[in-house]
Amino acid sequence: MQIKYPLLALVVCASTGLHAQQQEPLIPTVEIPAGSFYMGGSGIGENYDEAPMHRVTISRPFRMGITEVTNAQYEQFRPEHKALRGKRGFSSGDDEAVVFVSYDDAVAFCRWLSEREGKTYRLPTEAEWEYACRAGTLYNFYMGDKLLKPYMKNQEVATTLKQVSLQVGQTPANPWGLYDMSGNVEEWCADWYGPYMPSAQTDPVGYADGLYRVTRGGSHNTPTQYLRSGNRSAMIPEDKFVHVGFRVVQADYPTTEPLPVIPDTYAYTVSHEPCDWEAQRVDTPVFDPYIVYVKEPAPGSGTPFYSHNHQPAITWCPNGDLLAIWFSTNDEKGRELTVLSSRLRRGSTEWEPARLFFKVPDRNMTGSALFHDGNGTLYHINGVEALGGWKNLAMTLRTSTDNGATWTRPRIIAPEHTLRHQVIAGTMMTREGWLVQACDAGSGGSDGAAVHISKDKGQTWTDPWDGKPLPTFAEGATGSTIAGIHAGVVQLNDGRLMALGRNNNIKDKEGRLRMPMSLSDDMGKTWTYHASELPPIDGGQRLVLMRLNEGPLLLVSFTGHPFRTSDRDSELWFTAPDGHRFRGHGLYAAVSYDEGKTWDTRRLLTDGRRQLLNAGAWTQWFEADATHAEPRGYLAATQTPDGMIHLVSSRFYYRFNLAWLEAVKK
Repeated sequence: MQIKYPLLALVVCASTGLHAQQQEPLIPTVEIPAGSFYMGGSGIGENYDEAPMHRVTISRPFRMGITEVTNAQYEQFRPEHKALRGKRGFSSGDDEAVVFVSYDDAVAFCRWLSEREGKTYRLPTEAEWEYACRAGTLYNFYMGDKLLKPYMKNQEVATTLKQVSLQVGQTPANPWGLYDMSGNVEEWCADWYGPYMPSAQTDPVGYADGLYRVTRGGSHNTPTQYLRSGNRSAMIPEDKFVHVGFRVVQADYPTTEPLPVIPDTYAYTVSHEPCDWEAQRVDTPVFDPYIVYVKEPAPGSGTPFYSHNHQPAITWCPNGDLLAIWFSTNDEKGRELTVLSSRLRRGSTEWEPARLFFKVPDRNMTGSALFHDGNGTLYHINGVEALGGWKNLAMTLRTSTDNGATWTRPRIIAPEHTLRHQVIAGTMMTREGWLVQACDAGSGGSDGAAVHISKDKGQTWTDPWDGKPLPTFAEGATGSTIAGIHAGVVQLNDGRLMALGRNNNIKDKEGRLRMPMSLSDDMGKTWTYHASELPPIDGGQRLVLMRLNEGPLLLVSFTGHPFRTSDRDSELWFTAPDGHRFRGHGLYAAVSYDEGKTWDTRRLLTDGRRQLLNAGAWTQWFEADATHAEPRGYLAATQTPDGMIHLVSSRFYYRFNLAWLEAVKK
């Protein structure tokens, strides 16, 4: 290994007591003295998990790798890893930090190295890591309040990652002789991630169990705030990408008992009494709009809640409850983006305050879906970014068989952090029993949509894409990607898939831009494009397409974008219950009885009252009346066995039934 500061390397080797004729250990290490420090920080905003600051004592000295483990070192353990050098343009050299290693890979290397050298190598505990990084300081970084320029490697939110060298030991070491503790790559730690305890601790080892393993130090291609000495990150243990490696500790394992897992007492409050759906059925028209479901968390709950709440999903539970989720963030590209939930309990008219539903610490979580298979299993599918943005998402799956009270561990079902993984609400099941999950095919507004299909109840998933670039979205053209992002997908009675989406609009015979319709007769391998009869939608809008229990198709969409769609393209007429015709604006629901060819039965989703409303997210304030409904919003919907349709936009919940939709004179 060539280190830029060789004098320190000589000191390290001398401190080991090795003579020139002896073989050096594979990993050069330096001794970290015993001592005490203050762990954590103020815990403000998205850094809530850094509080409370607490005193930690490391009772015994330990040795720590002076750099992150390199490719050359790791490949002595796993030579086959050499095939991953240079993947995505990163870490091709011998002395670059090894990446594309999971937590288990790192642990296995430590076990192998221990057997090779006859002494214990392991990952550092989170406390050992922060203690060694701070090296006696309390600043944001061991060199001061700000990260100095020599340490920076494209330290910004980078949806397209800039290729940088990951060669270790090229910047000055910290006062204790450790290189790259702020940046280069994140480093796996031994601990399960969990909240800090306020009391002083000695040799803490974290929790006895958890969902995510801690990573520390930050990496390239992310803002400097994530490289601070006290910043906490974590990952699903099986995850791996270009931003995470590890360094080793040579010391016996601490003998401290791990902290017990904190029980989720909320789960005990969820009823498991089955709902009598037939007793709840209402055959007369029902329409209840503008019910707020995005509510701030209960005071003192510790649930993070940010300024921008958006992109919902919703499903029903066997006990009669409704479960809605959405993301909360300050910036859609931010690593603080968190998935929250609210529950509408059977018989209640008020949604509960927001609760934390799913969050891999310091990872953008764009894209969520919920689905009930009708047999008691709820599915939650979600994207997990490696860093910020939503261009490098993996896909995860959790299930619940107890009305959403508890969920399985997140399982990665599409492990590559790449395109075609931005999950869209609207998971559906085909008549063959296959799950179909739509995802945006790219990170842009005109990149189309993809489908992922599972034929074994979510155990394995395939993307039928043939790898071809985006086609020309024109009438009668074919391609391997759905026209339009944020697409809704249904199976037609003849077995084909049909999708409607946003953008990639197609002109009809009259020259009007129409919402694109995509049809596939080979379960998503190829699609044929047509202009639908529906107005196109644009930014801040997402449609719902689903099949109703009664048989027809349901579309919920918008008459166009309030300032991006031309007046001609957004023209849509409605029939009121008294028979008069009017041009409507905004959110509407339409029913098709001929498998998506026509959508003549439609209603504007308004109760007719003039009122000023705040729909949150990108929509904010709008005025509703008899001809104007909510103008924008991301939509998601589910239908309960009693026939009620439950729709959420970015802030509001609507409930209505087919009888209400059909209560118009033809």
